[in-house]
Amino acid sequence: MVQTVSTNTENFFIDALSDLQIDKKRIILLESIATCIVNELKQHKNVHLNYICTHNSRRSQLAQIWSNYASNYFKINNIENFSGGTAVTSFFRNTVKTLQEVGFKFQLLEFSHQNPEYLISYKNCTNPIIGFSKLYDHEHNKNPYIAITTCTNADENCPFIPDAVQRFHLPFNDPKSYDNTLYQSEKYLEASKQIAGEIHFIFNIIKNSI
Repeated sequence: MVQTVSTNTENFFIDALSDLQIDKKRIILLESIATCIVNELKQHKNVHLNYICTHNSRRSQLAQIWSNYASNYFKINNIENFSGGTAVTSFFRNTVKTLQEVGFKFQLLEFSHQNPEYLISYKNCTNPIIGFSKLYDHEHNKNPYIAITTCTNADENCPFIPDAVQRFHLPFNDPKSYDNTLYQSEKYLEASKQIAGEIHFIFNIIKNSI
């Protein structure tokens, strides 16, 4: 798939943390997620993270990919990252585009008008991601896992997630509301940067604690 890279993935990831603006309550939440991951690593050696959003098309996909990047960036090989939804749609084209703009490469593995499957990689990638929309309990997602809901609907619609050893609600603003507007690219990039920055924050704590 042809793409134009406008910035370096590593620089974007570093800048996302540097430019991160969050309140004390959000910091406590991020620290709690990091502490839980560290405790699971120390107890079980391996951790699965499952980012869950209603349609598994935007925020949960961004979170999985940046979490995978963070695992690679900090050389934490025993964290595996997944995503899922409460319904199946597709890895939305604008989500793909905003990730391509910061250096992620998408190779089409299986064509489908409804739900194409991609192999996603980046510079120095050691663990490419298979990306497509799926339910949070899809067989592709390993369990047990730490569940992280990235939208309010998913949190409300899943009062009980059977395979979750722990659960956190980490909602992000949905760029979907800016689809087909003049602000579309800007808002998708903002969402990606916010998610990248918060995941960088979490993984920085993990790296310094193990």
